[in-house]
Amino acid sequence: MIEVQKLSKKFGGLTAVNRVSLEITRGSITGLIGPNGAGKTTLFNVIAGNLQPSSGRIFFDGEDVTGFASHDLFHKGLLRTFQIAHEFGKLTVLENLMMVPGRQTGESLFAAWFKRRLVQKEEAIVLEKAKEVLRFLNLTELENEPAANLSGGQKKLLELGRTMMVSAKVVLLDEVGAGVNRTLLREIGDAIIRLNRERDYTFFMIEHDLEF
Repeated sequence: MIEVQKLSKKFGGLTAVNRVSLEITRGSITGLIGPNGAGKTTLFNVIAGNLQPSSGRIFFDGEDVTGFASHDLFHKGLLRTFQIAHEFGKLTVLENLMMVPGRQTGESLFAAWFKRRLVQKEEAIVLEKAKEVLRFLNLTELENEPAANLSGGQKKLLELGRTMMVSAKVVLLDEVGAGVNRTLLREIGDAIIRLNRERDYTFFMIEHDLEF
Protein backbone atom coordinates (compact mmCIF):
# COMPACT_ATOMS: atom_id res chain seq x y z
CA MET A 1 0.00 0.00 0.00
CA ILE A 2 2.71 2.45 1.09
CA GLU A 3 6.39 1.71 0.55
CA VAL A 4 9.10 4.12 1.68
CA GLN A 5 12.65 3.58 0.44
CA LYS A 6 15.64 5.26 2.12
CA LEU A 7 13.70 8.48 2.75
CA SER A 8 15.53 11.49 4.18
CA LYS A 9 14.51 15.03 5.03
CA LYS A 10 17.02 17.73 5.89
CA PHE A 11 16.50 21.29 7.07
CA GLY A 12 19.80 23.00 6.36
CA GLY A 13 22.38 21.11 8.40
CA LEU A 14 19.74 19.29 10.49
CA THR A 15 18.69 15.80 9.43
CA ALA A 16 15.13 15.24 10.68
CA VAL A 17 14.55 11.94 8.84
CA ASN A 18 17.52 9.76 7.97
CA ARG A 19 17.21 7.04 5.29
CA VAL A 20 13.95 5.55 6.59
CA SER A 21 12.55 2.48 4.84
CA LEU A 22 9.19 0.94 5.75
CA GLU A 23 6.14 -0.73 4.28
CA ILE A 24 2.49 -0.34 5.26
CA THR A 25 0.36 -3.24 4.07
CA ARG A 26 -3.24 -2.92 2.91
CA GLY A 27 -5.82 -3.34 5.67
CA SER A 28 -3.34 -2.90 8.52
CA ILE A 29 -3.24 -0.59 11.54
CA THR A 30 0.43 0.30 12.00
CA GLY A 31 1.91 2.39 14.80
CA LEU A 32 5.01 4.58 14.64
CA ILE A 33 6.63 4.96 18.06
CA GLY A 34 9.53 7.15 19.14
CA PRO A 35 10.54 9.96 21.51
CA ASN A 36 9.69 13.61 20.91
CA GLY A 37 11.98 15.10 18.29
CA ALA A 38 12.66 11.76 16.61
CA GLY A 39 11.19 12.97 13.30
CA LYS A 40 7.87 11.10 13.33
CA THR A 41 5.70 14.05 12.33
CA THR A 42 8.25 15.16 9.73
CA LEU A 43 8.13 11.67 8.21
CA PHE A 44 4.33 11.89 8.07
CA ASN A 45 4.53 15.31 6.44
CA VAL A 46 6.86 14.02 3.74
CA ILE A 47 4.78 10.91 3.02
CA ALA A 48 1.59 13.00 2.84
CA GLY A 49 3.09 15.57 0.49
CA ASN A 50 3.20 18.45 2.98
CA LEU A 51 7.01 18.51 2.73
CA GLN A 52 9.32 17.58 -0.12
CA PRO A 53 11.85 14.80 0.62
CA SER A 54 15.57 15.49 0.41
CA SER A 55 16.16 12.01 -0.97
CA GLY A 56 14.51 8.60 -1.21
CA ARG A 57 11.33 7.30 -2.85
CA ILE A 58 7.68 6.94 -1.82
CA PHE A 59 5.28 4.50 -3.50
CA PHE A 60 1.51 4.42 -3.01
CA ASP A 61 -0.51 1.56 -4.46
CA GLY A 62 2.48 0.67 -6.62
CA GLU A 63 2.84 4.18 -8.08
CA ASP A 64 5.89 6.34 -7.46
CA VAL A 65 4.41 9.42 -5.75
CA THR A 66 7.67 10.96 -4.55
CA GLY A 67 7.26 14.73 -4.45
CA PHE A 68 3.52 14.67 -5.12
CA ALA A 69 1.62 17.55 -3.49
CA SER A 70 -0.79 16.77 -0.66
CA HIS A 71 -3.87 17.64 -2.75
CA ASP A 72 -2.81 15.17 -5.46
CA LEU A 73 -2.38 12.42 -2.86
CA PHE A 74 -5.74 13.41 -1.34
CA HIS A 75 -7.47 12.61 -4.63
CA LYS A 76 -5.65 9.27 -4.75
CA GLY A 77 -7.02 8.34 -1.31
CA LEU A 78 -4.04 9.16 0.96
CA LEU A 79 -5.09 11.52 3.76
CA ARG A 80 -3.30 12.89 6.81
CA THR A 81 -4.78 14.20 10.05
CA PHE A 82 -3.01 16.51 12.48
CA GLN A 83 -2.35 16.63 16.24
CA ILE A 84 -4.65 19.66 16.42
CA ALA A 85 -7.88 19.09 14.53
CA HIS A 86 -8.47 21.61 11.74
CA GLU A 87 -12.18 22.40 11.52
CA PHE A 88 -14.20 25.33 10.18
CA GLY A 89 -15.32 26.63 13.56
CA LYS A 90 -18.20 28.80 12.37
CA LEU A 91 -19.71 26.04 10.24
CA THR A 92 -21.84 23.28 11.71
CA VAL A 93 -20.59 19.72 12.07
CA LEU A 94 -22.72 18.71 9.09
CA GLU A 95 -21.43 21.59 6.96
CA ASN A 96 -17.83 20.67 7.83
CA LEU A 97 -18.40 17.23 6.35
CA MET A 98 -20.14 18.56 3.26
CA MET A 99 -17.17 20.85 2.53
CA VAL A 100 -14.80 17.92 2.03
CA PRO A 101 -15.61 16.36 -1.37
CA GLY A 102 -13.71 18.27 -4.05
CA ARG A 103 -14.54 19.06 -7.65
CA GLN A 104 -18.25 19.61 -6.97
CA THR A 105 -20.21 21.15 -9.84
CA GLY A 106 -21.55 23.85 -7.52
CA GLU A 107 -18.06 25.26 -7.05
CA SER A 108 -18.43 26.89 -10.47
CA LEU A 109 -20.42 30.14 -10.54
CA PHE A 110 -21.58 29.28 -14.06
CA ALA A 111 -22.84 25.87 -12.96
CA ALA A 112 -24.51 27.32 -9.88
CA TRP A 113 -26.62 29.51 -12.17
CA PHE A 114 -27.14 27.34 -15.24
CA LYS A 115 -26.85 23.74 -13.96
CA ARG A 116 -28.96 24.04 -10.84
CA ARG A 117 -30.57 20.62 -11.13
CA LEU A 118 -27.20 18.91 -11.37
CA VAL A 119 -25.88 20.99 -8.46
CA GLN A 120 -28.93 20.13 -6.35
CA LYS A 121 -28.59 16.44 -7.20
CA GLU A 122 -24.92 16.41 -6.17
CA GLU A 123 -25.68 18.33 -2.97
CA ALA A 124 -28.36 15.78 -2.05
CA ILE A 125 -25.87 12.94 -2.52
CA VAL A 126 -23.23 14.72 -0.42
CA LEU A 127 -25.82 15.51 2.27
CA GLU A 128 -26.91 11.89 2.54
CA LYS A 129 -23.26 10.77 2.68
CA ALA A 130 -22.55 13.28 5.47
CA LYS A 131 -25.55 12.11 7.48
CA GLU A 132 -24.44 8.49 7.05
CA VAL A 133 -20.98 9.44 8.37
CA LEU A 134 -22.57 11.15 11.40
CA ARG A 135 -24.59 8.02 12.13
CA PHE A 136 -21.47 5.85 11.84
CA LEU A 137 -19.59 8.06 14.34
CA ASN A 138 -22.59 8.61 16.67
CA LEU A 139 -22.44 12.37 16.07
CA THR A 140 -25.95 12.85 14.65
CA GLU A 141 -27.16 14.84 17.66
CA LEU A 142 -24.36 17.35 17.03
CA GLU A 143 -24.94 17.86 13.30
CA ASN A 144 -26.21 21.44 13.72
CA GLU A 145 -23.66 22.40 16.36
CA PRO A 146 -20.94 24.88 15.34
CA ALA A 147 -17.71 22.90 15.11
CA ALA A 148 -15.96 25.43 17.35
CA ASN A 149 -18.15 24.24 20.25
CA LEU A 150 -16.96 20.62 20.04
CA SER A 151 -14.59 19.13 22.58
CA GLY A 152 -11.11 18.08 21.50
CA GLY A 153 -12.18 14.45 21.20
CA GLN A 154 -15.29 15.31 19.22
CA LYS A 155 -13.16 17.34 16.81
CA LYS A 156 -10.92 14.30 16.32
CA LEU A 157 -14.03 12.22 15.50
CA LEU A 158 -15.12 14.92 13.05
CA GLU A 159 -11.70 14.76 11.41
CA LEU A 160 -12.08 11.00 11.02
CA GLY A 161 -15.49 11.66 9.51
CA ARG A 162 -13.98 13.99 6.95
CA THR A 163 -11.77 11.13 5.72
CA MET A 164 -14.93 9.07 5.20
CA MET A 165 -16.41 11.73 2.89
CA VAL A 166 -13.82 10.90 0.23
CA SER A 167 -13.55 7.15 0.84
CA ALA A 168 -9.91 7.27 1.88
CA LYS A 169 -7.67 4.28 1.29
CA VAL A 170 -4.94 5.18 3.77
CA VAL A 171 -5.18 7.61 6.69
CA LEU A 172 -2.13 8.94 8.52
CA LEU A 173 -3.16 9.72 12.11
CA ASP A 174 -0.92 12.07 14.09
CA GLU A 175 -1.54 11.61 17.83
CA VAL A 176 -5.28 11.31 17.41
CA GLY A 177 -5.61 10.63 21.14
CA ALA A 178 -3.70 13.71 22.32
CA GLY A 179 -5.66 15.70 24.91
CA VAL A 180 -8.71 13.44 24.68
CA ASN A 181 -10.53 12.02 27.72
CA ARG A 182 -10.66 8.24 28.12
CA THR A 183 -14.35 7.92 27.17
CA LEU A 184 -13.95 9.71 23.85
CA LEU A 185 -10.62 7.97 23.31
CA ARG A 186 -12.45 4.64 23.37
CA GLU A 187 -14.98 5.99 20.85
CA ILE A 188 -12.19 7.13 18.54
CA GLY A 189 -10.47 3.76 18.89
CA ASP A 190 -13.71 1.92 18.15
CA ALA A 191 -14.28 4.09 15.06
CA ILE A 192 -10.77 3.34 13.78
CA ILE A 193 -11.26 -0.40 14.26
CA ARG A 194 -14.67 -0.33 12.56
CA LEU A 195 -13.31 1.64 9.60
CA ASN A 196 -10.49 -0.86 9.32
CA ARG A 197 -12.68 -3.96 9.56
CA GLU A 198 -15.86 -2.82 7.82
CA ARG A 199 -14.51 -0.41 5.20
CA ASP A 200 -11.00 -1.75 4.60
CA TYR A 201 -9.26 1.44 5.74
CA THR A 202 -5.51 1.25 6.26
CA PHE A 203 -4.14 3.31 9.16
CA PHE A 204 -0.60 4.49 9.87
CA MET A 205 -0.50 6.30 13.18
CA ILE A 206 1.71 8.20 15.59
CA GLU A 207 0.53 7.71 19.15
CA HIS A 208 2.27 8.24 22.49
CA ASP A 209 -0.51 6.59 24.50
CA LEU A 210 0.45 2.92 24.19
CA GLU A 211 -2.84 1.88 25.83
CA PHE A 212 -4.85 3.51 23.03
